[in-house]
Amino acid sequence: MKKYILTLILLVAFATNKQTVYGQTINDIFKSMPAELLIGVSEGNKTMLIVDTANTTIPYIFGEIQKVNHSSSYLNIKTSEVGNTQIKLLPVAGDSSIVSVIKTVCGGVEKDICNSIISFYTTDWKELDSELLISTLSPQLFMDSSKKDLDNYKYALSLPDIYPISAKYDESSTDLTLLFQYKDRVANMHLNEFEAFLKSDSVILKWDGYSFK
Repeated sequence: MKKYILTLILLVAFATNKQTVYGQTINDIFKSMPAELLIGVSEGNKTMLIVDTANTTIPYIFGEIQKVNHSSSYLNIKTSEVGNTQIKLLPVAGDSSIVSVIKTVCGGVEKDICNSIISFYTTDWKELDSELLISTLSPQLFMDSSKKDLDNYKYALSLPDIYPISAKYDESSTDLTLLFQYKDRVANMHLNEFEAFLKSDSVILKWDGYSFK
């Protein structure tokens, strides 16, 4: 059902925007990225970052933006000492694409505890309903569902009161890796109890052309 809803949304979006260009690259998408998604970056500086292969940084209101990875379908930029933005083109049916944006903020003493927010857009930056495309990021994604009927499962699931989950795209594929950084959120006295229900601290989701599985 989700794939039919997504297809309908995309068909409506493309029909109402006759200037939509198929075969857009990440460069096209980045240059047209709305200002509210990357505040304080001029169009000229965007172009400089993606066109000049020798120049990997541009001025920014918070210092500078550094290009980390760049391909025809993926751009990863460091926006501050604690911030990172990834932009990924995901293929969908009909030779079209949607845009996924991951904004990540890191904290902690060593800035190694990171939390990500994932959003999705058409190629002309109309926001899509994320619930149609990916499950809600929660500890349940990492838990062993075969143990969900055991008495302490729900209790263990409630132990990390705040659950940082970071997300990263693979540069050369559409794989999405999620990392559950729970160890600083679960008291040492409860850690073994929690890990007894944990399947893995990382999950790789696969894009099937309509949603992540």
